[in-house]
Order: sequence, then structure tokens, then C-alpha cells
Amino acid sequence: MMNTNDTAFLTDFLKTPKQITIVPHRNPDGDALGSCLGLYHVLIQLNHNVKVISPNEFPEFISWLPASEEVLVFEKNFDACKTFLQGSDLVFTLDFNALHRAGDQMGSYLEKLRKPFVMIDHHQMPDAYAKITVSDTSFGSTCELLYRFLEELNLQQYINRDAATCIYTGIVTDSGSFKFVKTTGDTHRVVADLIDLGVDNPKVHNSLFSTASFNQLQLLGRALQHLKVMPEKSTAYTFLSQDDLNEFDYQKGDTEGIVNYGLSLKGINLAAIFIENKEEGMIKISFRSEGEFDVNEFARSYFNGGGHINAAGGKSFDTLEQTVLNFETILNNINKQ
Repeated sequence: MMNTNDTAFLTDFLKTPKQITIVPHRNPDGDALGSCLGLYHVLIQLNHNVKVISPNEFPEFISWLPASEEVLVFEKNFDACKTFLQGSDLVFTLDFNALHRAGDQMGSYLEKLRKPFVMIDHHQMPDAYAKITVSDTSFGSTCELLYRFLEELNLQQYINRDAATCIYTGIVTDSGSFKFVKTTGDTHRVVADLIDLGVDNPKVHNSLFSTASFNQLQLLGRALQHLKVMPEKSTAYTFLSQDDLNEFDYQKGDTEGIVNYGLSLKGINLAAIFIENKEEGMIKISFRSEGEFDVNEFARSYFNGGGHINAAGGKSFDTLEQTVLNFETILNNINKQ
């Protein structure tokens, strides 16, 4: 996972109290915030001065994570966040591997920050900004990778119930509740260890998946009404306009998981959702696939994005209608199995 020199450096570095910042990607999901807070709960036991600084607000469905109330939001608290970053001895970046994934504001600030970085991530094609890079695409989540990272540093004894809950949450969300292809026997062995540490796994699942609002379900219904199928391309997609979002009082996180409904159709192995965001002047896109169709390569090639082979995101600066038309045209012009 790490070479001997990196392991020795971090082991020695963490022996004495330091100021440490932990950063997730913009629009953090369960794996991003879970890994950051999991690491936070370990490091504070070693008497480090630690802050998790999120580029922007995180969705409500993960706001119950232990110590989430301690997270600073860069886009709301510029001065406090910049002061802490400037005073930091080390910056961890978790669940992303290119600084622009922290968003325009925080990403550009991090690119100018002359501090040592440690990257812990499971996405493809990492950039070379970190002093220490822990990158392994064979892991289904950054949280699972973080667990092994802590073991390598002999810090597993500091994974208390709060840390375990955060790490477990990231594994659950990024594995699709243990159904995605990168869920291995090792994944379940890590999960077993976390449950033994006191994770209330039914409570975690209820907190993640059983707290939908009425408007959220109405928004899902609208997305299902918009669902289109391209049977000759084994593809299903849907879309939500800004008007749809406004009608149902959209809150951050309300569209989480909607893209997966397309994959639930028989014979479909590529699904997409296009979500209009007029404030940011773009269309946000999520792709999911089953089998060998590489949505990471697809998103990188056509939609300014990337991610994993079977889960990726992208964006478009065309209109919603033009973006959907482009998507159909691209699929009709490539030889997809």
C-alpha cells in the first residue's frame, strides 16, 4: 500500500501533536465524509489538532455522522478555513485524486497551498500533487482503503465506535449496500471488525435510507416519469429540470441514488441522470453501468468528468435538452456492447 519510507515518515510524524486538515471532495457523499470523519476520530485520540474542511455543504442524509457538526465549510467560512489550512502541518485529501475536485474556490486555494499532502483514494488516474499517495482502484470505497491504511500504521486500536461508524457508512454507500462488483470477502471481513467495534448497523442503514421526505419521493416520481429507454443500446436515462427541483423544494442529497433505478430494468447495463443547475450554469450528470462498459472513460471522453469503471460523474454547459441529445448522439455513434 505504502512504501517503507512513507510508512516510516507518517509513523514518526504522527507521534507528536500536529495541526492537520482533512478534506473531502466537493458535494461529499457517504464515502467522502465517512472517511474524513473516520480519520478525524482516530487522529484526535493522538492529541492532534484536527479539522475536517468540506468545500461546500454536505447532504442531510449523512449529517448524523459522529462529529459532523464540527466540520467547517470552506465556501461559507473562508477566513477560518484558510487560517487553519495555513497553520496545518499536513493536509489529507480523501476520496478524490485531483485538486479541482474540491471545487473552483477550494481547489484553486489548495493548488497554491505549500503544505505536504497525503492522498487516500480509490479512483483511477491520480494526479501527482501529494507527498504521499495511497491510491488503489481495487478497493470499492475509500473507507475500506482507510481501514487498511490505519492498520498499516498500527493505528487500528484507535478505531473507536465513532470512527468505526463513519468508516462503515462509507463502505455501505459506495458498495451499494454490498452489491457492487468490488465488494469482496475482505470488504465483509472489514465490516465484521467494524460491527464488533460497536457499529449499530441497522441504525446506520435506517439513517441512510429510511429518512426520505415527501418532496424527495415526489422528485423520484418525476424522475421515473421522465425515464427513457434506448433498448438497442441497453441504456436508460432520465433527467430533472431546474423547474422540477424547484417544484419539490430540492435539498442537497435528494437525487442521491435515482440513477440506479435505470439499471434495475431488465436488459439495461448503462444508466444516466441529467440534473439542471441554473445557479452553477451547468448540467450535472451521473452514470452507472454493469459489466464491461467503462463509464469512467465515457465521462472523461465526452462529459468533462470521470470516476470508476461502473460509476462516474460528468457535467455539461449546454442546455438540458442539448445535453440529452448529445448523449443520445454519442451512444448512437459508438459501438457499445
